[in-house]
Amino acid sequence: MHTCSSLGISTMKPCRILIGFKSSSMFGTIASPKLKYKRIGRFSKLEPNGCKITGSVQVVDNLSRRCICFSNGYRLYKGSNDRNRCLIANVASDFRNQSTSSESYVKQKSFDTIYINGGFKVKPLEIESIETGHDIVKEDKKVSEVEGLGSLKGSNYSRVEREVSKIEKEAWDLLRNSVVFYCGHPVGTVAANDPADSQPLNYDQVFVRDFIPSALAFLLNGEEEIVKNFLLHTLQLQSWEKTVDCYSPGQGLMPASFKVRSQPLDGSDGAFEEVLDPDFGESAIGRVAPVDSGLWWIILVRAYGKITGDYTLQERVDVQTGIRLILNLCLTNGFDMFPTLLVSDGSCMIDRRMGIHGHPLEIQALFYSALRCSREMLIVNDSTKNLVVELNNRLSALSFHIREYYWVDKNKINEIYRYKTEEYSSDAVNKFNIYPEQIPSWLVDWIPEEGGYFMGNLQPAHMDFRFFTLGNLWSIVSSLGTPKQNEGILNLIEAKWDDLVANMPLKICFPAMEYEEWRIITGSDPKNTPWSYHNGGSWPTLLWQFTLACIKMGRPEVARNAIAVAEKKLSIDRWPEYYDMRSARLIGKQSRLFQTWTIAGFLTSKLLLENPEKASLLFWEEDYDILQNCICALSKGNGNKCSRHRQHPKP
Repeated sequence: MHTCSSLGISTMKPCRILIGFKSSSMFGTIASPKLKYKRIGRFSKLEPNGCKITGSVQVVDNLSRRCICFSNGYRLYKGSNDRNRCLIANVASDFRNQSTSSESYVKQKSFDTIYINGGFKVKPLEIESIETGHDIVKEDKKVSEVEGLGSLKGSNYSRVEREVSKIEKEAWDLLRNSVVFYCGHPVGTVAANDPADSQPLNYDQVFVRDFIPSALAFLLNGEEEIVKNFLLHTLQLQSWEKTVDCYSPGQGLMPASFKVRSQPLDGSDGAFEEVLDPDFGESAIGRVAPVDSGLWWIILVRAYGKITGDYTLQERVDVQTGIRLILNLCLTNGFDMFPTLLVSDGSCMIDRRMGIHGHPLEIQALFYSALRCSREMLIVNDSTKNLVVELNNRLSALSFHIREYYWVDKNKINEIYRYKTEEYSSDAVNKFNIYPEQIPSWLVDWIPEEGGYFMGNLQPAHMDFRFFTLGNLWSIVSSLGTPKQNEGILNLIEAKWDDLVANMPLKICFPAMEYEEWRIITGSDPKNTPWSYHNGGSWPTLLWQFTLACIKMGRPEVARNAIAVAEKKLSIDRWPEYYDMRSARLIGKQSRLFQTWTIAGFLTSKLLLENPEKASLLFWEEDYDILQNCICALSKGNGNKCSRHRQHPKP
């Protein structure tokens, strides 16, 4: 198992430790000090019988992320080679937090020397031996008293004092009760926290996609430490090598989720160890690796910098490398001819068999957003300039492809209805050989006169005309759609309010698959019966993304209407994961209660409306540099012009 790590001192809390150095560091060789021991950072003086630790900084191949905890509050970190690494939790649990900005190393091109197959070369301090007596330096404060989010367990956790309604107060209490701690520090929130649930399955884990609304709620409320911890710990997990039937997925893959496990330590009396156990899909239903986790992670890194104003996190060498690993994984050339990402069923929020394999809109919208984030955050130097060029080209090709071929409105339906098939040439109008008979009967009467949307999927001889909410909302947020198309999506949602919002916003997709189609495509999935779960169920967590899209388009009143609908039921219904039936009148038949991203989505929606200036930091406007770089082969063929240039020429 490989990992990326950085060497330095925790900013969380001072502690006391003496360590000897004798080998090279990440940024060059450290000469052996003259003294036997060297004091690090702001550590206070040792007691007369203090901890004596002999050891060195070493490069190791394997690393287990384990924290050994004693009843007196001490922490001991244990490596996979059964030699002990001794660091106080406030230091070791945040050891990735120690790298400095990569900016100062750009001129030295140290990024190239750091970026190796398998991640960073430098690991945490390797302890050769621990003398008996006072084996580990005692912390100056209890974990709960550590500055920042260490006080989360207490009553004075919120940094931003603001008046809230009764339902908001309940939501904040539930959100904070869902926080997961690793070695005394908050690192995320569980997926659901229902005290009456005796079989939580994997809902007691921290999911990357589920934590996004929680992270934004904390950031918008001035509580950033938990988000920083989450970003750095998931970055640690990125380089783990997980296998399914002796096969390892691509390097750079982010886990779908992780769990903090506590287990007794063999051979030690009263000690236990905390282990971060990630799931890359090898334990998931269907064994599908998450495509969206890395994309969400990049989006959250940008959001952290934008909201807090602290850009040092995204400039760190390890974070820059993490971004590059994800981009390399996504931008790898393959057999696919399209600029969209080719993925399997179950690789995103719709994590079960639902016929979205291929090029689903949700992944393309998140991919485009992550590319735009990376374009802002990547430090350009000799080692990244080629990646930046590739990134820009992909942005241009992807935006053209989605805008031109995924868009559906009344005019496009008429065009598809009159398609000729079996066209063979670069001048073909029906480039994907779509048969007009694929137009579903419900669509012609459902599409409004004014408005449209991006269809759910596009492949050779196949168009999935279902409306997928998440992909369309992120097309607005990221400006994947043109301003006119973005307006059309909101127009459609308003026109079809009873179908998409009804008694609980918002439908994850519309319409549901029924009868023989449901049996064939879902495999008769009992959880995805018509108008349930991913098959037309209503998901309150989509509320925050809808709110962000409405704010961007200057229509916050539409979001307020949706929030008002949700506010009437969420608390009474105990914050369900999803709702069933076409009208969303019933709580989902297998819905978890006290679902964290339902709670956080509601809070984030409220905070976005209260802070539109902060909301504006989370979306993108049209980027004319991308338009300028548009590679549009159509202009050389049948005279068609790229829709972006037709509708929005550069001023």
